[in-house]
Amino acid sequence: MLKRFTVKNFKNFKDSISIDFENIAGYQFSTDCIVDGLIGKMLIYGRNATGKTNLGKAIADIRFTLFGGLVKTGSFLNVDSQEESAAFSYVFQFGDKELTYRYARYSEREMREEELLIDGQTIFRCDFFNEEYNFDNLKYIGAETANTERYLQNSLDEDDMEETLGPRLPFLRWLTSNVAFGNDSPVIRLSDYAEKMLFITVGSVTAFRYRRINDRFFEALENEGNLKGLEEFLNAMGVECKLVLMKLPDGRKELYFAHETKLLPFYESASSGTLALVDLYRIILRAGSASFLYLDEFDAFYHYEMAETVIQFFKKKYPGCQMIITTHNTNLMTNRLLRPDCLFILSRTGTLTALCNATMRELREGHNLEKMYISGEFEKYE
Repeated sequence: MLKRFTVKNFKNFKDSISIDFENIAGYQFSTDCIVDGLIGKMLIYGRNATGKTNLGKAIADIRFTLFGGLVKTGSFLNVDSQEESAAFSYVFQFGDKELTYRYARYSEREMREEELLIDGQTIFRCDFFNEEYNFDNLKYIGAETANTERYLQNSLDEDDMEETLGPRLPFLRWLTSNVAFGNDSPVIRLSDYAEKMLFITVGSVTAFRYRRINDRFFEALENEGNLKGLEEFLNAMGVECKLVLMKLPDGRKELYFAHETKLLPFYESASSGTLALVDLYRIILRAGSASFLYLDEFDAFYHYEMAETVIQFFKKKYPGCQMIITTHNTNLMTNRLLRPDCLFILSRTGTLTALCNATMRELREGHNLEKMYISGEFEKYE
């Protein structure tokens, strides 16, 4: 699991910002928010433009680093910083092994440096800027036979500058693709964890977006259990309905609300809130095997009671999945759902503070956290 994350000079985070999942306060309520001694469920509050979305993108950057994908758009480095690269650091705990993977990059495509440590021991280090490399300790992960000369030749070949992977292929990505590690290898466990990290902005959903993705989604709904699951999920969230998936004469599939005498096309009839719930259900289908889930603006279209029901649903259905949820909804700032060491405020200046550390009071289960927030108790940390 992820123990600590730090990023610096990425988008609006000029200075370092860290999340320490080990920093728990020992509360005896809402214990289902803690998994193996680490924060498993976290809620982040922040005013507009504080960087909640960018924080999720920063955490998910390791997945792009290790597995590639479409190049993201928008600025990468902080526009006010004089530094030329953004720095990322991840600390994981897998069994009795602590892995630290850190790297710096000039852009979405180009690495500056990269390093892997296990229990404090450097396994490899690549300084691409100065062209200095240390692969002396690959034997500690059973990779002493890796042909590092071939890696250097291929990844730094000027002829590959225009390739999708970029001129400096991350060594860890190359290593996991070219060495036969056992399934219990800490390197493979890190790779598996990163591959299953999901970053999803739920609040930005539109009907057009659904039209673009519905083919894959409908394929999943052809499984009767998944279709029934969607129907039950919507009913549990207060949207009483019966659903039917039909194949049209031209071969396309369409989802309908089933009424007594007729069928209504789902995507033409559903409200924005219902569409957001369906998008959330798509996430649920994917989250079954997720290691880490960052849900941004998950409740943008929900009534506060429904938002609370959604959190309870995720806590119960995916107890082992680490999850960060961002919200503006102060009704969710309650010890019924989480606890003061799992509720955070992201400030305009790029600091992240748990509620238990944002007041001189000793917060207890009976405290009304929302009332304290509205009255300005934590205003210093916004």
